[in-house]
Amino acid sequence: MKGLTRVMLSATLFLCTLAGLGACNFNLTEQPLSSRIILDATFKPAPVFKNVNLLRSINLEKGFVRESINVQIENIHSKAQDEYYVPFSAGVVDRVGGLEVRDRKDPDKAGFEVALVEFDSFSPTQFYRIRLPEALKPNDQQTLSISYWILSAFEPLPAAIEQLQKQYLAYQFSAYTPSAYATSKQKTKVKFLNADIPDFTTLPAKNNDEGKQDPQRQGSTFVYGPYSNIPPGVDEPVRVRYEFTKPVNHVSVLERDLEVSHWGGNLATEERYQLVNNGARLSKNFNRAAWATAAFYNPTTSALRELRFPLHGSASDPYYTDDIGNVSTSRFRSNIREATLELKPRYPLFGGWRYKFRVGWNANLKKYLRRIEKSTAPTSSAGTNAPTDGYILKVPFLEGPRQPEGVEYEKVIVRVTLPEGATNVRYQFAAGAAAGRPVSLVAVEMGLHKTFLDTLGRTTLTMVAVNLVDDASGKDIYVTYSLPLSAVLRKPLTIVTGLLAVFVMAWFVGKIDTSIGRGGR
Repeated sequence: MKGLTRVMLSATLFLCTLAGLGACNFNLTEQPLSSRIILDATFKPAPVFKNVNLLRSINLEKGFVRESINVQIENIHSKAQDEYYVPFSAGVVDRVGGLEVRDRKDPDKAGFEVALVEFDSFSPTQFYRIRLPEALKPNDQQTLSISYWILSAFEPLPAAIEQLQKQYLAYQFSAYTPSAYATSKQKTKVKFLNADIPDFTTLPAKNNDEGKQDPQRQGSTFVYGPYSNIPPGVDEPVRVRYEFTKPVNHVSVLERDLEVSHWGGNLATEERYQLVNNGARLSKNFNRAAWATAAFYNPTTSALRELRFPLHGSASDPYYTDDIGNVSTSRFRSNIREATLELKPRYPLFGGWRYKFRVGWNANLKKYLRRIEKSTAPTSSAGTNAPTDGYILKVPFLEGPRQPEGVEYEKVIVRVTLPEGATNVRYQFAAGAAAGRPVSLVAVEMGLHKTFLDTLGRTTLTMVAVNLVDDASGKDIYVTYSLPLSAVLRKPLTIVTGLLAVFVMAWFVGKIDTSIGRGGR
């Protein structure tokens, strides 16, 4: 792409026309790229805080790990402090996504600023820095709610199973919550899919404040602790092996294209998937007859059999193809409120099996695009001002399938192709507790994409994110742009001019005398 530039939204936009009726207020915030803070190689968080009380919850009900930490912190330093550090092991930090920090007592407020610290690539521990909105005074306390997910965290054990055999996953973590600060009291809860947990590490009762052997089993939940007076950096590795006879869906790359057409009033969406099941592999060759027989009583299986795409109610004209061609095993249902696209791959996806496919659909642009007040903006390098039409586009950053076992995305590339001649392009994610989890953007680029009947090319906004899961599908992105009248008329004028040139050329060629010999006899 030529002329790549980075664009960031620097001001709150007037979006009252988005609702269509009356006045409205939108809680928006600037969404920066995922940043890294470079510090000295000898960096170590100063012991300026103390964790008064900490409760960690680990959820293993899906094909990725979901963790949440509620911690009450206290400033034990003589000066006010506004930087709190959260440690991760070097092998985990690159697979952490959706890290969000809020005030536990006021969750409706905007999330805190979070950035990854880069100080020593060979260090076994890396840190995320949390910037408190207001510096915490000495001896003051604040309760933080920290949540995130971890991708590719499981190991199938055994690594190979039979076609209809139960699948077990192993997960290793620390019974003590990793922290850069001393913890006065803490507890960890682990939630499993069911109560089938044949193997797990036990800890002696002397470590528990209540004199109980850990873990304490409560149905499909394990409890570790309470523990008291844990020094910073202390690790107590434990391992659990539990039944998870479902596919472990992992999308290595998702390319998502959204094309806006003002003339057609259409929003065209296409998604290209590179999907793999990270579950246990087959110990024997696949038996098609046994698979067909088992379909009559529908047993639980670790293979992926179908995908369900919830779409907007205005979605229409869906298609589903793979490397071979069109796939007919799909079903589309829609009504005024919603639509559902159900897909069945050409073959069931067992552990280690891969599948590349693409899906696409059209939607009514009026459901996503609103026109805002006309503005006067420079349209040339000379600074000539001309009235332009402003537009705001609201689209989901991620849609994709919603499965009971979850779907994780290693890399997501979203391209928003705007009409030819679009200028002043800005983007912004919706904010607030109801806006969904944060998206870890690593690159944002502006470029041009040429297609049929284009002259200069269509303005394209490309965003690259990593470490997402299907829980992030509720995150909307707002794209604003200006479209001058000259740009709107460029395409029809180009077509008319081209056709006129063809007719003139045909008339001119028809007037040429191609006869042989003298004329005028």
